[in-house]
Amino acid sequence: MKNALPRRIEVIDSHTAGEPTRCVISGGPDLGTGSVAERLERMRNEHDVYRRAILLEPRGSDVLVGALLVEPVNRGAVTGVIFFNNTGHLGMCGHGTIGVAATLAYLGRIGVGQHRFETPVGDVQVSLAANGEVTIANVEAYRYRAHVPVEVPGFGVVHGDVAWGGNWFFLIEDHNHALLLDNVEELTDFTWRVRQALGASGVTGADGAEIDHIELCGPPQDANNHGRNFVLCPGKSYDRSPCGTGTSAKMACLAAAGKLEPGQPWRQEGILGTVFTGSIRREGERITPFISGSAYVTAEAALIFDPDDPFRSGIAAAGEP
Repeated sequence: MKNALPRRIEVIDSHTAGEPTRCVISGGPDLGTGSVAERLERMRNEHDVYRRAILLEPRGSDVLVGALLVEPVNRGAVTGVIFFNNTGHLGMCGHGTIGVAATLAYLGRIGVGQHRFETPVGDVQVSLAANGEVTIANVEAYRYRAHVPVEVPGFGVVHGDVAWGGNWFFLIEDHNHALLLDNVEELTDFTWRVRQALGASGVTGADGAEIDHIELCGPPQDANNHGRNFVLCPGKSYDRSPCGTGTSAKMACLAAAGKLEPGQPWRQEGILGTVFTGSIRREGERITPFISGSAYVTAEAALIFDPDDPFRSGIAAAGEP
C-alpha cells in the first residue's frame, strides 16, 4: 500500500560544520528502478509521507536535511542518494554529501580513497581522507545572470547574481547586514522577503526554475578565510554550515567575474564560523567545484511509527494538509 509507513526506520544522524543530516539506511520506501532523478519524483509524488514523518516534529525539526540511500544505477557508484528537507526535495546537497560519506565510513561501507555517489542532478566524486575530511567534486556550476535587480518591499531595489551550484541561488553582496549569529532573525526576515520578491518579479533560474536558496555574502571574520555567507534554505531555515552548493555557486560567480582561478583556494565561512575549503576546475563557461569539509556522526537510532500515534506522519506546518 502506497504511503504506508513501516513500524521502524533506521537512521544515522551527523552534522557537517554544524548543519545536520539524517541518513536513512533502512526502512525507506520502495522506489523501484530507474535513475535517481526518476526515483526522487516517485518519492515526491507517491511517498511524501516518508519525508514528513522522518524530518518533521515530533521526530525531527525544520533544520534537518534527510538523505535516503538507494541502489545506484551504475555498478561503479557506491550509492545513490535522494536529499530532502522540511518542505520538499533537493537536487543536490553539499553538506549532506559530506555527511553521507562520514556515515558510510562509520558503517564500514567505504574507506579512504575515491568514491562515486549518484544524485538526482548528476554524479559526484567523493574523496575520503585518512583524517576523516571529505572532498566532493560537485556537479558543474555556473553563473546564469549577473547583477539582477529585484524590488524587495521594505528594502528597495536589491541586486544579486543568479547561479547554479546544484541548487539555484540568488547571491547578494551589497546588503548592509552584518553576517553574525546574533542577527539570524534579521537575516532570515530579509532573505525570506528577497525570495518572495524573486517569485513575484518572475526572476528564475534557467528554464524557469525556482530560485529557492538566498545567499548573503560578506567579508570573513577570520583573516585566514576569504568570505562569509548566510544561506536561507527552501524551508525558511538557515544553513548552519557554509553550504556546499552555495559555496559552489559563489565560486562560479567569482570565476565568471575573473576573481577566482583554477586551483586557487577559496575558504568560505558559514554563519557559525565553520569553514569549507573550495577550489575550481574550469569547464568552458562552467566550473567543477571542489568542496572540502568534515562531518561527525551524532546518533544511531530507529524511528518508531506506532499505528496509534496521531503524529506518526509528522506535525504539519501551518497551512499544510
